[in-house]
Amino acid sequence: MTIEPGPADGRHEPSLDAILSERRQLINLAYRLLGSLADAEDVVQETYARWYAMSRKQQQDIDSPGGWLTKVAGRICLDLLRSARVRRERYVGEWVPEPLPDRGEWSEGPPSSGADPADRVTLDESVNMAFLVVLESMTPAERVAFILHDIFRYPFADIAEVVGRSPAACRQLATSARRRIDASRPPATPTAEQARVVRDFKLAWEAKDINALIGLLDPAATGIADGGGLVDAALHPIEGGEQIARYLVEFASRIPGLTILERMVNGQPGLVVQRNQTTSSVFAFDIADNRIMRVWAVRNPDKLRQWTTAQNI
Repeated sequence: MTIEPGPADGRHEPSLDAILSERRQLINLAYRLLGSLADAEDVVQETYARWYAMSRKQQQDIDSPGGWLTKVAGRICLDLLRSARVRRERYVGEWVPEPLPDRGEWSEGPPSSGADPADRVTLDESVNMAFLVVLESMTPAERVAFILHDIFRYPFADIAEVVGRSPAACRQLATSARRRIDASRPPATPTAEQARVVRDFKLAWEAKDINALIGLLDPAATGIADGGGLVDAALHPIEGGEQIARYLVEFASRIPGLTILERMVNGQPGLVVQRNQTTSSVFAFDIADNRIMRVWAVRNPDKLRQWTTAQNI
């Protein structure tokens, strides 16, 4: 972090560039904690507002502005996570994390830097949909302790200031969260193999071939759709590969003129469904042993605004 020379009293005044350079890190943190790019942007805006609400002397007295910003963002996220349970009780249907937009097809490799909102989030295992869904099962304190320590490598002494518990308690929170992650993590499937399965799924869906879809879905597969009460979507999880296949074929038959695109979704092969060049659904998959175990379909238009923008850039 670059610090400009301080005033005559010996204190160092953080430069504007140094403060703003923390933005990407804060977005990375807030998205993983909240599962929403829109909420992450709001958290970062509020974090900077609190920084600039301080006097210059107060800013100069902070030894590590980056650490201060991270702690404040973490506390704001913790408060939002605690209130999220109440808000989710009023949510219509199932809630799925907001998918990150990506202009790249599978064959194009990782997205290049640019104006895409996803460029502000570093893509790794900790943003794939399966990982984010497991995070949703954790308590707010577990989630914050785990993400700050295991993903961002913050010491438990600093995490304790965010969570409001002792370092030892934070260590236990992270350990508990890690057990949840390990218990839910299937054997790793190479990206190329995931892409093959998802492409076969796309072709079978376009052909409305129920038997082919059933063959690609695990018999115990689960399908979850998030419409937020704003569009047509299954209100409860669909259990069973055959049931998912029949639902998808019926859905495609009911809404003509759909275009299905191969796109990376949260760093993994997924599908984007468009109608009249507007993104109406984003599909993410959990694949193991060449079978689709879970399907997540985000249809809530509030969670897809960035996708329509990204596809038209």
